[in-house]
Amino acid sequence: MKVIGLTGNIGCGKSTVAGFLRDSGVATVDADAVAREIRQNDSDARAEIIGRFGTYEAAELADVVFTDAEALRDLERILHPRVRGAIRARLAELDEGGVEVAAVEAIKLLESPLADACDQIWVVRCDESDAIRRMAESRGMDEESARLRLGSQSSQDAKVAAADVVIDGSASMEETRRQVELALAALRSA
Repeated sequence: MKVIGLTGNIGCGKSTVAGFLRDSGVATVDADAVAREIRQNDSDARAEIIGRFGTYEAAELADVVFTDAEALRDLERILHPRVRGAIRARLAELDEGGVEVAAVEAIKLLESPLADACDQIWVVRCDESDAIRRMAESRGMDEESARLRLGSQSSQDAKVAAADVVIDGSASMEETRRQVELALAALRSA
């Protein structure tokens, strides 16, 4: 099985690209969804999060961790090892099931040992103004909150420098889909 590591900063279009990949028969694993499952269902993780933050509700956690770098590191210390383990288990299940191509969608993929499990790193990049506008539209964030979220992530330039494939998330949907289809065809024929 070939594994695509799909990353990029918030608001750049990773989920859109993941949707295009699913449309093309690629199994996708969303690290944010896995983290939500763990936060809600893993009693040990929930206890650690509540012990550190007093809550495990996403909006309340976001208010804390995106304004405090140490708090963000603490939350990542609790969740990321569990998320990595769950993703590795899902990839193993997909591989055993005969899946040809899978993609792992994760903002902090390059900072994670999961990057080593990927055959290619795909980065979705976009203009900052597009990311901020999308966060306002889809998540109701004001510009300051959007900039705080972007500031908590590695730079887009650093992600692009590590990429095997760069998808322009500021392009039209048709062009973005075309880029995904071309890159996927190249991966499948490699």
